[in-house]
Amino acid sequence: MAMAGRIRSTVPFVRKALCSDSRSALFSNSELSRNYATAPAKEQKVKVPVTMYGVSGNYASALYIAAVKANALEKVESELLDLIEASKTSPKFSQFMKDISVPKDTRVNAMTDISGQAKFGDLTKNFLVVLAENGRLKHIDAIAKRFAELTMAHKGELKATVTTVIIDPSILGGLVIEFGQKVFDMSIRTRARQMERLLKEPINF
Repeated sequence: MAMAGRIRSTVPFVRKALCSDSRSALFSNSELSRNYATAPAKEQKVKVPVTMYGVSGNYASALYIAAVKANALEKVESELLDLIEASKTSPKFSQFMKDISVPKDTRVNAMTDISGQAKFGDLTKNFLVVLAENGRLKHIDAIAKRFAELTMAHKGELKATVTTVIIDPSILGGLVIEFGQKVFDMSIRTRARQMERLLKEPINF
């Protein structure tokens, strides 16, 4: 992949960290105290479609709000996925992302340089720099997944898991569809169990 090639050929870390005033205050939490894009002239209120928790949830939510305000939701999602795919093809880069012993300046300069070579937009670039500054690059996989969930919810899409007999022979046939907290079990296994229960029930004449 071209993206992976650019990462492998990254030149020494020569780019300076982005100026802090390009990431204005967004959340009261000190770790999320930077914005990831220049604030618009008129503040736009954005509601996160799905409440998320934990480190990955907090960062994904912050990025979602900034991306919606910048009208760059799909672009940011695409760039994050490119980065994840590149890390999968470059073990050295993947290890770098997870190594918390790497000095902060090195992390920041590396992400700034990689973002520039990959031609990421300012929003994604600034977000990655914030992750590098806060030592959160190791969470990038989880953050990208949570961000994708928010993007789907924004579009009104719903992630569903469909189980067939090819994937799980124990269902014997039919389908099991799961989405959100709901499950539609149309498998032959479940039908057979229902029939078995009916046959065991006493018959009243």
